[in-house]
Amino acid sequence: MHTVAVSGVGGVIGYGIVRSLRSSRHQVSIIGLDMYPDAVGRHWCDTFETALATASPSYPDYLLDVANRLGVELFIPGIEQDAFRWACESPAWEQACSARFAVNRKDVVLDSHDKWKFHLRLTGSGFPAIRTAIGGSFSRLASEFGLPLVLKPRISYASKGLRIVEDAVSFDFWRSRLGDLFMVQEYVGREDSEYTVSVFGLGDGRSSGKISFRRKLNREGSTVRAEVISEPGLEDLVDGLVREFKPLGPTNFQFRRHEGVFLPLEINPRISSSTSIRTAFGFNEAEMCVEYYLCGKEPMKPCILRGRAERYLEDFLIPDISQPD
Repeated sequence: MHTVAVSGVGGVIGYGIVRSLRSSRHQVSIIGLDMYPDAVGRHWCDTFETALATASPSYPDYLLDVANRLGVELFIPGIEQDAFRWACESPAWEQACSARFAVNRKDVVLDSHDKWKFHLRLTGSGFPAIRTAIGGSFSRLASEFGLPLVLKPRISYASKGLRIVEDAVSFDFWRSRLGDLFMVQEYVGREDSEYTVSVFGLGDGRSSGKISFRRKLNREGSTVRAEVISEPGLEDLVDGLVREFKPLGPTNFQFRRHEGVFLPLEINPRISSSTSIRTAFGFNEAEMCVEYYLCGKEPMKPCILRGRAERYLEDFLIPDISQPD
């Protein structure tokens, strides 16, 4: 029996990880962590702890207390903020407790955190890339990239802050709102030409299997429809990106197809919101984390099922048993 703590269990990533652990072949005791004491994922965990805010100065002490008090063997991040801070600071934390942290390599996290930095690494390594700029007037960029233009913060996640503009007034407004840390990209492909490929990186330029989806996103940037696909050109590109970035653990690459070419959008160096869908099709990232970090084994390449998935809202009811008949 392994003891695994999952953060952010009130969100789709966190409780997706919990459900994936429940369906794995390993026996696990799951400790759920979340800032909100009514997080829905607590119902599927064996133990629940109300978490501190990730940015809190006391956060490391809080995590170490949870690790030592509850005997946590592995922490898996279920929110972006945790994945980033843990990757930067967990080596020191691991010296103070016996737990492992399922996080990517620090350089991969930092290079993917800033989208402009990611773009420079892509172009510098010869990969196809979306035309991108961090300065310039509307007229020059419209002439160079065409319309519409995509404005986005250099540092964000799940498409937060992304704006599509077609005129100078909107461009100037959103540029002022985004401030200095903004970038502009050419609008490529269509909403139905977005792809995501997930791998379990081994940290040395190899990966233990992959799964590819053509997908549709909701307004919050989460997958609502996904279809398992096989695109040799896309998978070859992902293999090249894995060799370049050398990710460790769950990592997903996002693309848009434009004029027959797959163009990288970003790397998410962590488990993402479609993890429960990937598990349903045979790619269980949470199980792979247990095998790699706790069992010391390279995860076996998964057998991927073919098919489509559609997401819908579901209710979790808690009857009031105190009411009289």
